[in-house]
Amino acid sequence: MCDSCGCGDTHVVPVDVHQRLLAANDRVAAHNREHFADHQVVAINLMGSPGAGKTAILEATAAALAAMDDNAGLGVLAGDLATDNDAIRLRAAGIIAETITTGSACHLDAEMVHRGLHGIPWRELDYLFIENVGNLVCPAIYDLGQAANVVALSVAEGEDKPLKYPTMFRKADLVLLTKVDLLPALPDVSIGRIEQNLIAVMPKPAMLPISARTGEGVEQWIRWLRGAGHPRAARCVIGPSATEACL
Repeated sequence: MCDSCGCGDTHVVPVDVHQRLLAANDRVAAHNREHFADHQVVAINLMGSPGAGKTAILEATAAALAAMDDNAGLGVLAGDLATDNDAIRLRAAGIIAETITTGSACHLDAEMVHRGLHGIPWRELDYLFIENVGNLVCPAIYDLGQAANVVALSVAEGEDKPLKYPTMFRKADLVLLTKVDLLPALPDVSIGRIEQNLIAVMPKPAMLPISARTGEGVEQWIRWLRGAGHPRAARCVIGPSATEACL
């Protein structure tokens, strides 16, 4: 288990030590944020469970921008415990990508991101995605210097995930409800119940159904992304009509 956030044992990191760790992290995160602002790079912290579709969303994002003749520079720092698989897959899709290998850590922190920037030409990018380690707990605790937090939640994960992992969704600016093309095979899953559970935990509920496989929701996602660096971004009210209006 991670020995910096104490996710496996409440005695691993005492409260005062944890507070000092977070304070040190926040200083580096502020430094990262200054870098991104100075070079007009919009950094997005993309979080979610293993298999939620984070990498597929990034592939679909790159393809959609190319189809729109949008030459926006897109790069990814991909967090992974042990492999380079996601970065290899992203580079095959034409995306600038570098792996941050965490070993036993179940999340990325600001210092890891700062070091990871040395591996990509981030100053030339318009969007830098930080694809966090697959986890619905620890990644939400650490500020990385991002402009926005996006959580990928697959329809197959269960309607109660926002209630079971409220910190993750409380910190989210947008929830991408992924793999909606699977809904015909999941008759017991209700998007309405997922919406209600998000409303219960998100200060400013915002959800966008999306399928990297069929392209559903990708255009709306690109519109949201284009506004992600603006201070009014991600202030949507949940629900199809309201979400469409604010995107």
